[in-house]
Amino acid sequence: MNTKSKFLTIAAVAFAVGMGVNNFAMSEIPGNYRIAVVDVQQVVAASSQVNELKQENQAKTTEILSFIEKARKDVAAATDADKKKSLEEKYTKELNSKREAYGAEYNSKMMDIQKNILNAVNEQARANNYDIVISKDVVLYGGEDITGSLRTAVAAIKTPAKNNKKRK
Repeated sequence: MNTKSKFLTIAAVAFAVGMGVNNFAMSEIPGNYRIAVVDVQQVVAASSQVNELKQENQAKTTEILSFIEKARKDVAAATDADKKKSLEEKYTKELNSKREAYGAEYNSKMMDIQKNILNAVNEQARANNYDIVISKDVVLYGGEDITGSLRTAVAAIKTPAKNNKKRK
């Protein structure tokens, strides 16, 4: 046998073994899975926490824009070149620290929201004995749509009140 025919024979045997293993593995999966689908975009849009975060983000964006406008006016009002440069550096540092703080706070809140939504999905799946919950965007056919009940559950989740306890 030449080298090509040996290679083809080995490849054919490997393919046949691979298909056999795949069929054996698939035959072990029970066929009675309960599958739910959910429209994630609708659930996120219904979240009261997401809506609160959007409002906070708009307020903070307005706050940053007013800070920038004030900084521009202060820098423009300065007549001394050294004073202008020091004001620009001061405002740039302050703006960067505000942006970083807002970004960190936003990311933290988004992670909490994501965790709450995933917990709601898990609770719905366990309560209704679903084995799998899949995003509706990737399902062409089938599955029980639980978007409505998840929207209601997620909309009811409130953002915890800030801790306003006085320190002694």
